[in-house]
Amino acid sequence: MNIGIVCPYSWQVPGGVQFHIRDFTEELMARGHNVSVLAPGGDDDVVPSYVVKAGRPISVPYNGSVARILFGPRAAARVRRWLTDGKFDLVHIHEPETLSLGLLATWWADVPAVATFHQGSKRSRVLSAAHGILQSTLEKLSARIAVSEEARRTIVQHLGGDAVLIPNGLYVDRFDVQPRPDWQGDGGTLSFLGRVDEPRKGLPVLLAAWPTIHTDFPGARLLVAGPGDVEEARAQIPAEHRDAVTFLGAVTDDEKAAMLASSDVYIAPHTGGESFGIVLVEAMAAGAPVLASDLAAFRAVLDDGRLGSLVPVGDADSLATEACALLADDERRQRYRDAASAAVRRYDWSEITTEVLSVYEMVLAVGTPAASRRFRMPGR
Repeated sequence: MNIGIVCPYSWQVPGGVQFHIRDFTEELMARGHNVSVLAPGGDDDVVPSYVVKAGRPISVPYNGSVARILFGPRAAARVRRWLTDGKFDLVHIHEPETLSLGLLATWWADVPAVATFHQGSKRSRVLSAAHGILQSTLEKLSARIAVSEEARRTIVQHLGGDAVLIPNGLYVDRFDVQPRPDWQGDGGTLSFLGRVDEPRKGLPVLLAAWPTIHTDFPGARLLVAGPGDVEEARAQIPAEHRDAVTFLGAVTDDEKAAMLASSDVYIAPHTGGESFGIVLVEAMAAGAPVLASDLAAFRAVLDDGRLGSLVPVGDADSLATEACALLADDERRQRYRDAASAAVRRYDWSEITTEVLSVYEMVLAVGTPAASRRFRMPGR
């Protein structure tokens, strides 16, 4: 099958959508499919051979973060050329509701189009304001996929229609690695992964809880992985507890797996804006018991607390209390590990890719929807 995949965000700035597309593309190629990925990117950006750069992105604040997207007449021309040159059997568009390449590709595609929605939001002024144009545009889609129940509810609430639920994936066996002794503390190791200067990832909540944890477990250490202003984050830690915190900066996939495997507890103190929680699944695959904020997306991944512990969102005192309880209870941590090791297989790319391919096969059997054949891009 000849497949075109559209990434709305810059390939140079790692994120969950980009990782999803990368791994899924490589799994498709391993199965013999021909894949081309279109993504924002400048001439100097280094990308895999299967990525086509559509032009330098711009940075826009969005959903508590910064989205590096690409839109406009020049981008539209490049999307059209990519679609024409690719001669695709099908295009798979990620985040078509975002003002970026995915929306442009949805306008211009004249072959069956599948979309994956990653975002989950109870309220979105952007989606509500753009409801009319998005609804008519998305009628072109032959099928919709949501990575979580939160993302599916966002589609139903803001865009109308529904979607099949197929979660994010990972290569489970790649997280079966040995811990690094130099990353382990005598009193236990806690870890965190996320941009250190992105408030919704919750690092300030964890750092507020850390003095209590470290006082009760003086031999414990905290590993913090992710890009951002490390000095500003370090300054939040009282001096007597600072040396037990190691900031690793941005980590490779192998380093991430080793950090999680070295952890007695993985902590996800996020405060909102999450529709799935792939890092929780990665931690479970590596054998790290999970302690997470009680967000709807995280509750779903942790099966209402069966696969990990949940605490109130933004509550540093509760986070500290529960982290200490977990460090003190070897049997409870092992129960989480045992339950998670079985549950996590559902997310392996071998399973997820097969499910997506079944959607492709259904779409190709039906053909391009009538709405797509009669659709014209606004202003055309």
